[in-house]
Amino acid sequence: METLSIERDALCWSYNGAWLRIEAHGRDGLRLRSSIYPARDNGDGALLPSEGHTPFISRFGSRMRIENGAVAAEVDLQGRVKFFNREGKLLLEEKWRQRDTLTKFWTLGDHAADSISALGLAGREFKPLSGGASRIIVRFEPVPGERLYGMGQYQQPNLDLAGCTLELAQRNSQASVPFVVSSHGYGFLWNTPAVGEASFARNGTRWISEAASGIDYWVTAGDTPADILRNYASATGTAPMMPDFALGLWQSKLRYRTQDELMAVARDYAARGIPLSVIVADFFHWPVQGDWRFDEREWPDPAAMAAELKAMGTELMVSIWPTVDARSENYAEMAEKGYLVNTNRGIPVQFDHLGNSRFIDPTNPAARDFLWSVARRNYYDKGIRVFWLDEAEPEYAVYDFENYRYHTGNLLEVGNTYPLHYAQAFYDGLRVAGETEIVSLVRCAWAGSQRYGTLIWSGDIQSSFASMRNQLSAGLNMGLAGIPWWTTDIGGFHGGHVDDPDFHELLVRWFQWAVFSPVLRMHGYREPVTPPAVPFRDGVAQCDSGAGNELWSFGEDVYAILSAYADLRERLRPYVRDLMRQAHETGDPLMRTLFYAFPGDIGCWEVDDQYMFGGDILVAPVLKAGETERGVYLPAGNDWIDAWTGRMVVGGNSVTCPTPITRLPVFVRKGAAVLDVFMAWVASSN
Repeated sequence: METLSIERDALCWSYNGAWLRIEAHGRDGLRLRSSIYPARDNGDGALLPSEGHTPFISRFGSRMRIENGAVAAEVDLQGRVKFFNREGKLLLEEKWRQRDTLTKFWTLGDHAADSISALGLAGREFKPLSGGASRIIVRFEPVPGERLYGMGQYQQPNLDLAGCTLELAQRNSQASVPFVVSSHGYGFLWNTPAVGEASFARNGTRWISEAASGIDYWVTAGDTPADILRNYASATGTAPMMPDFALGLWQSKLRYRTQDELMAVARDYAARGIPLSVIVADFFHWPVQGDWRFDEREWPDPAAMAAELKAMGTELMVSIWPTVDARSENYAEMAEKGYLVNTNRGIPVQFDHLGNSRFIDPTNPAARDFLWSVARRNYYDKGIRVFWLDEAEPEYAVYDFENYRYHTGNLLEVGNTYPLHYAQAFYDGLRVAGETEIVSLVRCAWAGSQRYGTLIWSGDIQSSFASMRNQLSAGLNMGLAGIPWWTTDIGGFHGGHVDDPDFHELLVRWFQWAVFSPVLRMHGYREPVTPPAVPFRDGVAQCDSGAGNELWSFGEDVYAILSAYADLRERLRPYVRDLMRQAHETGDPLMRTLFYAFPGDIGCWEVDDQYMFGGDILVAPVLKAGETERGVYLPAGNDWIDAWTGRMVVGGNSVTCPTPITRLPVFVRKGAAVLDVFMAWVASSN
């Protein structure tokens, strides 16, 4: 067999049992797989099945080349790989520092001489583990001046990820979505759900899987970040169309304890004339974790509750936890049938919040069917069609990833897909039930989660301006990782006293920003906390509740500002609906970095604290306490209208905007129809 060959429209390399295969996959995309083990069918990972893309493969000298649209790859006799765009620009190159055992060196590229070295570093490295997997490292050469974006949600303020090291693992408030967009003109998907690490250092990039059978990644090329992200969306799927009911205000708190309490809040919103899209029955509305039903003592008639809310124009969302207490009415059957996560060592208790429990294993299709069958009977059949899939990482009491085993393999090898399959259980069930526009609120994601109607929120974050700053970068990078539906707990989750003026300022600034996010959602664990009336009932620990978290819970001055901005969101619904359509059709995020919208403006690549909400609205959040003004950069090539004053500013300039507590700096592109919405709203507010 030749070292380099063509097999079934793929470029192949093999030597001494190791092999590599590159094939066309999707628009302007190439998928690379490699291993030291015999090839096995692991499916497409995050990618959708590819059809209709036949590559052009050629041989010249000691190399072979494969092309698919705008991207190409070349492989030499030693199996070293480089990627190019259609103009021949080198995009990405494996990093090799080894002795060359062949007589001919690969002389293309800037690093050919450096690759001949005594260091013994390979571009693709396998370190076999017991059980047939390996610890895998893939190395790439550095690209001077490169900026990198995407990768999901990490709790840090960096928008540009160059220089960052990121854990490839799911945690509460961390979502690993391993797709990166490079300013150098390529996108890269690490199509492996293993726990690991991505390091974007100045001396080279490393992708690490702690345990995997092989390498699997996908590369695309494009002239702009939008081209790259749209290629990725085409290859992994786009979000469905967001239901129209979801475009307004969502109301939630930890937690409404009874049906009467929840309905009193909904009726109060109606009486005040504030439209409410969604209201949430949060966790511990059930008798025992894993029962997945209302406790009839506090929630006597869920069907009547859902029907009354629907008549008011409000959908009821219910919280689902994947935790199953051993005392649950469903535990015995699930344990018997293998529907629960297993622990490799020690007793099978994986979570201990108000009861020892195990997690359901949604990587098992039968477990997904079981979960939906219970949820359908106890919720959907009572008129509830919107679900909050909490604990979706899942949040292990101890993040010892090597100690847990799923239906599809050990967590170290497959664990990052947990939130995707958890969402899939409800998406598939709702589709079978006849629903076509599906949204589930989910606390984590992996690559491809977007196609299951997942609205990701950023988890249990702190109530602080520093945390708010982190969420801005998290939301923008989630959009660049192909997850266009994203939201936060307005004001943060942990902390925030309802009578604290400092928290009032934070809440107002967060709410103003959230109006220009995919979903406007109130949630949090407000102080002072109310303990349960009794700590235990029927031997089961009871959950406490936070203070009020409605728009009027923080005093009249705060209420006046929040209700005015809620009105602005209502007026913007047609604009937001169009952005949702764009996300569905192309994968474009609703929240767009300035360089995404204006890639030719160098100044836009330097800005990381403002963004475009769609194509016409520029938003500059107030991210610091006590800030009375802030600078705003306006992209070149356009004229911009200050939404507050109607003043026109020529693009390519920076301006200083006053930021009294009632005002968020917003500019609208000149000529955009949505400007009329702002002018009417400002006039009505004065």
